[in-house]
Amino acid sequence: MTQTTAQRIEDNLVFVYGEEKGRRIMKAVQDLKESYQLSAQKKDWVDQEDVMLITYGDSIVGDKQNPLQTLRSFLNENVGQVINSVHILPFYPYTSDDGFSVQDYEKVREDLGDWEDVHDLAGQYDLMFDAVINHISRKSDWFQKYLEGEEAYQNYFVEADPDADYSSIVRPRALPLLTKVDHKDGEKHVWTTFSDDQIDLNFESEELFIAILDILLQYVKNGARYLRLDAIGFLWKRLNTTSIHLEETHRIVQVMRDVLEEVSPGTIIITETNVPHKENISYFGNGYNEAHMVYQFPLPPLTLHTFLSGNARHLSEWADALEPTTEHTSFFNFLASHDGIGLRPVEGILDEATIEEMVETTKGRGGRVSYKNNGDGTKSPYELNINYYSALENADDSVEKNVERFLAAQTILLSVKGVPGIYVHSLLGSLNDQAGVEETGRARSINRESLQVEEVEAELDKEDSRRGRVFHELLSRIEKRKQQTAFHPNAEQEVLFLDERVFAIKRSYQGEQVTVLVNVSDQSVALSDSFSGVDVMSGQRVDTEELELDPYQAIWLKEE
Repeated sequence: MTQTTAQRIEDNLVFVYGEEKGRRIMKAVQDLKESYQLSAQKKDWVDQEDVMLITYGDSIVGDKQNPLQTLRSFLNENVGQVINSVHILPFYPYTSDDGFSVQDYEKVREDLGDWEDVHDLAGQYDLMFDAVINHISRKSDWFQKYLEGEEAYQNYFVEADPDADYSSIVRPRALPLLTKVDHKDGEKHVWTTFSDDQIDLNFESEELFIAILDILLQYVKNGARYLRLDAIGFLWKRLNTTSIHLEETHRIVQVMRDVLEEVSPGTIIITETNVPHKENISYFGNGYNEAHMVYQFPLPPLTLHTFLSGNARHLSEWADALEPTTEHTSFFNFLASHDGIGLRPVEGILDEATIEEMVETTKGRGGRVSYKNNGDGTKSPYELNINYYSALENADDSVEKNVERFLAAQTILLSVKGVPGIYVHSLLGSLNDQAGVEETGRARSINRESLQVEEVEAELDKEDSRRGRVFHELLSRIEKRKQQTAFHPNAEQEVLFLDERVFAIKRSYQGEQVTVLVNVSDQSVALSDSFSGVDVMSGQRVDTEELELDPYQAIWLKEE
């Protein structure tokens, strides 16, 4: 017998919290749902027209408006609806980690704007909000009230014994797991997975769970179509385990999905788990009950390796092995983001020597490398901190050739199965921000520059500039992509092994087929095969038994 949504929510809550506590929380969940009267989202699912821009609220600033208003004006005047979705990275008051140590979940930073500005953006674009719910700032009201001994907040955080054995716990950063704090009742230690300013929340607390669920519903009410569950894999803690991807975490995500779909159908949950592929896709659940999308973390490092080596074999083999998705799950694809290029997702795909080559190339091109503790006293590279254009830029090549290489990489992003997310500094053809790293002392600042809108627009007007070349051609390719139903996120994807210097796939959906050919090398490549159709990129007819691709040339061949 098919379960009702309410039955499924209750079963998951009972699994996580036990019979009595689970049923008590279920009653609170029902009361919370009834307090929200939200309409359905515009679409119940995504299609080939969904392309997302990833940006901070102040990535583009000006003197005449606040940053959120400037962002909206810039998009209106320069992008329009070519890109229909915007991920505004954490725009809440924060104390560290460029927004990911949230001080108040329910406010907009005053230096960015206010909720009205967010609503204005939501009126024109589908928005993604960050739900940074694994941890909260130590300067938040919640944590301050905990320290002051206020009873309602005493179970909001994970207290820990500093003498216990934490050797099995997976660590994302080379920092202490526990932080000593001065509580009203004396010295205590609390769990801090990411930093001593980011205090982990205790989801064993029913009050905390309901408070977070309320915040997610507020985000949807305030215009979020997408909710990005940041660092969600660490949500549930238990000694003598890895405390990552525990079953309780999966069940809580399933509850969140069910509640959100009941209150506002069409809301899309995206889980952010920068881990190896099989762990990452575990958040699809059974394909219908957990995350709608997962970040496709292997794509950035594999694409980078592909162009550094001029060889698409690893990328092609990985793409060929991807598991099918259901009609209501898909991948969220990206190459660059506010973070660096994660290396854990290519464990088991690229060998250590290859990864070390990428590390050395990153350093040689002005980047930094972040390391993680392995638990045995050793460290290994965790993340490449570098602007994606700079990572692909060869100082000996012309601007034109470097731009072609970069656009070829972006074309792979636009072509593979899933929804593409394009980072603002990729759209704008930015380079490493060395001054930002020097100012903050943080490696990730290398790709988080805040740009003056007047200067950016002046550069974009010069179509032969690096920014102008990247921006206009990338928007052109996005516009052409949106017109092809074969690029629907759920379209079939067949990898074609034609030449190791060419990444080739065939996308098929509802009778339409597009063959994608991207030369990832600096050599001309002749493909001895039968090709027939129209190149969507150029509009030219192709009908040949041998097709020659110029260095970094990309073709979208639509079969007629």
